[in-house]
Amino acid sequence: MDRLLVVSPVHDEADHLDRTAAAMAAQTRPPDSWVIVDDGSSDDTLAIARGWERELEFVKVLEAPQPRDGDVPDRLALAKEARAFNLGLAEARWRSFGFIGKLDGDVELPPSWFETLLDRFRQDPALGILGGRLEEPAPQGWEQIPIPDSHVHGAVKLYRRDCLDAIGGVPERLAWDTIDETYARMRGYGTLSLPGLVARHHRHWGSADGRLRGRARHGECAWIVHQSAPWAALRAAKLARVPPYGLSGAAFAYGYARSAVRGTPRVEDPEFRRFVRRELRERMQAPVRAVTAGGQP
Repeated sequence: MDRLLVVSPVHDEADHLDRTAAAMAAQTRPPDSWVIVDDGSSDDTLAIARGWERELEFVKVLEAPQPRDGDVPDRLALAKEARAFNLGLAEARWRSFGFIGKLDGDVELPPSWFETLLDRFRQDPALGILGGRLEEPAPQGWEQIPIPDSHVHGAVKLYRRDCLDAIGGVPERLAWDTIDETYARMRGYGTLSLPGLVARHHRHWGSADGRLRGRARHGECAWIVHQSAPWAALRAAKLARVPPYGLSGAAFAYGYARSAVRGTPRVEDPEFRRFVRRELRERMQAPVRAVTAGGQP
């Protein structure tokens, strides 16, 4: 079953949604259904989405119910994106599709995006989650976000339905987009971001609620998924080299340390913790093994 469902949780994406939708309309393999879930936008996002609903027959627009206290300053902390995504899945009856995608409303896909990913899924039945790379605006032009091959950006995930079912769906909590792919690998599915497939992300990752707050929340995510303190320190040092320089790494480290001090709940599954720690050890040891073998780190 090759039917394709894409769900886009959107919030205040009036500056970007037209570009995202135009790219969807230009896909060589368009989705069978694209559900746009507006999560209480305060700008023209909903009106723009409704316009595309009239324009494209495969588009359906939903409005997520809002809490009584209205909007919150830190949507990432409350995992509102994951909740809106799950609402879209439920309304679309996602188990009737063979492949389920998540697409953020500020991403511009190249025309062959879904055709390429679906072809790769057919070639490798062991793959459970696929995606491509993202590039963001930088002073010198567009710059690709460096990620491990096994990590799939939360903004552009595509799941095999059986994999999404096997991992129990997307958890409605902070760090959902690391928890899902970790469980996928635990269940024997591959996770992969294709290096030659690149989309444009028109808003810097983690910046919807402020870039430093986003970095701190990613530090909290690292704590939640049992990444070790040495690994978190390495990530903080790496982030210190991206704008705002120095502060990005400090904010990440602060988010991790604050979570440790507060005792922020982590993924409770001991099998999950052991799997994460084993993967991280292997990634840290790989450069050493390469040098020992006479290769390049």
